Amino acid sequence: MRYPVPHFVSIVVLLLLLIPCISQSLDAPLSEDLLGLIVFKSDLADPFSKLASWDEDDDDPCGWDGVSCNPRTRRVVELSLSGFSLSGKLNRGLLQLQALRKLSLARNNFSGALNPRLAQMESLWSVDLSENALSGPIPDEFFAQCRSIRALNLAKNGFFGQIPGSLGSCSTLVALNLSSNRLSGALPSSLWSLYGLRSLDLSDNSLAGEIPWGVNRLYNLRSISLRGNRLNGKVPEDIGGCLQLKSIDFGTNLLYGNIPESMRNLSLCSYLSLGSNSLAGEVPSWIGDLRSLDTITNNLTGPIPAAMANLTNIQIIDLSFNNLTGPIPKKFSDIPHLISFNISHNLFSGDLPSGNFFNTIPPSSVSDNPGICGGVVNKSCLGPPKPIVLNPNSSSANSNSSTRVRSAAARSAAALALADDYYSRSPSHDSNSGKLVMFSSNDPDFNFGDHAILNKNCELGRGGFGTVYKTILKDGRNMAIKKLTVSSLVKSQEDFEREVKKLGKLRHPNLVTLEGYYWTPSLQLLMYEFIPGGSLYKHLHESSGLIHLSWQERFDTILGIARSLAHLHRMNVIHYNLKSSNILIDGSGEAKVADYGLAKLLPTLDRYVLSSKVQSALGYMAPEFALKTVKITEKCDVYGFGVLVLEIVTGRRPVEYLEDDVVVLCDVVRGALEGGRAEGCMDERLGGKFPVEEAVPVVKLGLICTSQVPSNRPEMTEVVKILEMIRCPQDSLEEELG
Repeated sequence: MRYPVPHFVSIVVLLLLLIPCISQSLDAPLSEDLLGLIVFKSDLADPFSKLASWDEDDDDPCGWDGVSCNPRTRRVVELSLSGFSLSGKLNRGLLQLQALRKLSLARNNFSGALNPRLAQMESLWSVDLSENALSGPIPDEFFAQCRSIRALNLAKNGFFGQIPGSLGSCSTLVALNLSSNRLSGALPSSLWSLYGLRSLDLSDNSLAGEIPWGVNRLYNLRSISLRGNRLNGKVPEDIGGCLQLKSIDFGTNLLYGNIPESMRNLSLCSYLSLGSNSLAGEVPSWIGDLRSLDTITNNLTGPIPAAMANLTNIQIIDLSFNNLTGPIPKKFSDIPHLISFNISHNLFSGDLPSGNFFNTIPPSSVSDNPGICGGVVNKSCLGPPKPIVLNPNSSSANSNSSTRVRSAAARSAAALALADDYYSRSPSHDSNSGKLVMFSSNDPDFNFGDHAILNKNCELGRGGFGTVYKTILKDGRNMAIKKLTVSSLVKSQEDFEREVKKLGKLRHPNLVTLEGYYWTPSLQLLMYEFIPGGSLYKHLHESSGLIHLSWQERFDTILGIARSLAHLHRMNVIHYNLKSSNILIDGSGEAKVADYGLAKLLPTLDRYVLSSKVQSALGYMAPEFALKTVKITEKCDVYGFGVLVLEIVTGRRPVEYLEDDVVVLCDVVRGALEGGRAEGCMDERLGGKFPVEEAVPVVKLGLICTSQVPSNRPEMTEVVKILEMIRCPQDSLEEELG
């Protein structure tokens, strides 16, 4: 009699028969991971044997260096080989690791293209390939087929081309870093479709165009950096909709316009960097709870808002290289955590706050602010003296002192008028109709002795705008007086005085100070501080063979001229007539720029200005002056500065007239540089005593400044920074020169 087999017995038998098959299927993934790692290793160079533990005879790779497995499934879930000094290709072996969640190969020397199939790995959520030698365009398929990647870091490689428009398809991205590559083109608008993105870094590429509208859709964004690109246009107004933002870095681009009002909503933002752009307007008073603020090298104007003193967490403030004005709020000394405060190269005035950080603030942090005073800049904070207006026709005053001042003015006016034969004979001139204005509280009591004013024996030099005389005041001080020889072309008295008073407010260590002026309808005089060392032209071209400028003196002269021009341009003053005879050397060897801004005294700047009477050294004239319609811009000064640089380093004149030829210095130096002979251009009187690593970049900078296209010439603020970077440390310089 046969008994039926129970159903559960049948199941048990079936399971027993399938055990070998189940065992085989469990071993398959392990073999697949092992095979993938061995294949990956086969294409690598491992100079320091970091992968010595990767033995292909092992059955289990989970103990290998850099390999981590899931303890339950024994599948490889993490491959971390950062800093192993490996080189080679990212081959197909990686694609075998189907359970891989994290891939970190940073700081190696992997090369070749990015495999788009990496993004198809379903479990992979973190990829770090930064600091390698990967190159080529980022494949469009990489983002189009993105499955689960949340963090992608391709920074510091050699990727080029545009950011794929398919980027928006990788909706799982939380952190994206493509910085420090060679990516170009516009930002794809699909970028703002990555709604889960928290961190975005596209800095230090060559991205261009405007920042597209729509960034406010990234409501989870905490950090964004677009620094170091060529992005233009305005900072997008809708960025204020990214309420979670804590860090914004748009520095070193071509952005312009005002700081968006919507940014007042970013109350969580603690780091804001907008430096090295062309932003305008005032520093907003609503800036949030920042720890670092950088707006260096923009066109910001107005005062520092007092409300910034309430930023109790701020540590770094850099407002340098702008056009900011007014005093520094005294409450800034109460900011508890401030460790760096840079307001150099602005138009600030008044005393600095005292206490805490400001007791030890370095002078460089407040330099090139002519109105700043106090112990840090070694300048008294006594109130600025009001200009004395001395007019012989003014009504009688009640005090003896005012009578004395008017009497001195009358004597001075008469001396100014009568000391020159031509004007003393002029029937239209009346000495009592003159007006003398000095921009200091000192009475200019001139000496009538052997050094009478405008005495031809005391003539210092002649230029396109006039003749300069030396005179001595009764207190023994020397003064230089320029008699304008373009009187018939000078503007009306009102316009003349407005322009001269503007020049009289300029103060800079590398500018010759304008002390005052004298006006009659037929005679205009400008009073300057006297600079005893003569002109740069004489030092370069008329000194004896035994006495010449050293390289250090030449570099200091170039840097001083650059700083003065940068200051003039920030004050909206164009020099126009830049040449070596208008650069004076004071008793300590410091360069001082003279004759600045005089072209503004003329009503028109047409043929007369273009004539050699004013622009007496045509070698300094920018090529755009040859155009019929002349537009004077700061870039004309940059051209003249470039010619000066080449003149200073070579010791040669800008234009040399030979018997049957004309030699232009710029062309000579450019040809030498292209032929690899830049060092041969240096002034022979230096005797080879100059650091090549300074000299050659200075020559190159001079040539860049003399570009035929004005827009290709740098701004003078940029020139100053370049020169400061070129300069060698003093110790190494002394070692170089032996």
